[in-house]
Amino acid sequence: QVQLVESGGGLVQAGGSLRLSCAASGRTFSSYRMGWFRQAPGKEREFVAAIKWNSGNSNYADSVKGRFTISRDNAKNTVYLQMDSLKPEDTAVYYCAQDPSGPPIEWDYWGQGTQVTVSA
Repeated sequence: QVQLVESGGGLVQAGGSLRLSCAASGRTFSSYRMGWFRQAPGKEREFVAAIKWNSGNSNYADSVKGRFTISRDNAKNTVYLQMDSLKPEDTAVYYCAQDPSGPPIEWDYWGQGTQVTVSA
């Protein structure tokens, strides 16, 4: 089993920055890929960014490309999401997830989420 705990959410003005953290515990040695997703009120959960645990290769949704940066600290079993130039439309609950074994992508484990609110 893997436990994922997000932190770092909060209220920020448009144009500001936040850094989310996701600490993983349990069977982390089997992690292949970590990802961030978000869900705004009344909308479906959407992909934000992902990073391969070993190589550090990452990919992003078009809506956040150039503004958000995903990174990981293997020693701390933690993945981060640095969010800059935030917009009101970035307001959502942000979740981290783990794909433990690789292709095909299967997000088997999820955190409880952290609220990000961006005011205009």
